[in-house]
Amino acid sequence: MSDIANTITREQLVELPVRRYEGPVCLVATTDDLHRAMHEIRHDRVIGIDTETQPAFRKGQTYPPSLVQIATAREVFIFQLRRQECLAALAEVLENPAIVKAGIGLADDLRKLKTVFPFEEKNIIHLDAVIQRHGIVQSGVRNLAGLFLGFRITKGSRTSNWGRSHLTPNQIIYAATDAWVCRELFLCFEKRGLLASARRPDAV
Repeated sequence: MSDIANTITREQLVELPVRRYEGPVCLVATTDDLHRAMHEIRHDRVIGIDTETQPAFRKGQTYPPSLVQIATAREVFIFQLRRQECLAALAEVLENPAIVKAGIGLADDLRKLKTVFPFEEKNIIHLDAVIQRHGIVQSGVRNLAGLFLGFRITKGSRTSNWGRSHLTPNQIIYAATDAWVCRELFLCFEKRGLLASARRPDAV
């Protein structure tokens, strides 16, 4: 870890090159899409996972998550939670102990997802908790991408309407990038030996 700073400033982030996910993305919209997504996910060792929620602009106003994004080695799949057929499939993924689910801020994401559908998560890697044990004081997908992967990802669509039925191309790429970065960070941490003491809790 001696070659990695434990913080990164806004000025340092701005100097980094911008990256976004450039691989294939599937917005799961049909039964065939769902079957293909599940086939890919079941056969991957580790997936990056993230969620998107419609922002609330009034005090006391909250929304449930709108999307779950899952990054595999070959593709990112975006599940809209308004589609009931996706819920059982996502529960299966989250409960599968053979698949590592890596993400940032997952404790809160999983808690909110349980308001939409029931599941008991298995083999979850909380990347923010991993780096905190190694003295990194910052977290968040953008800070960690800058510190460990050497690039910057934009915040462009963060506060857009994720509950809409038809997502824009920018929304799709933004959502896919966050899940992809989580998977890349897991692989980076694994290569650096940072996961040796990582606890893979069955529940949060």
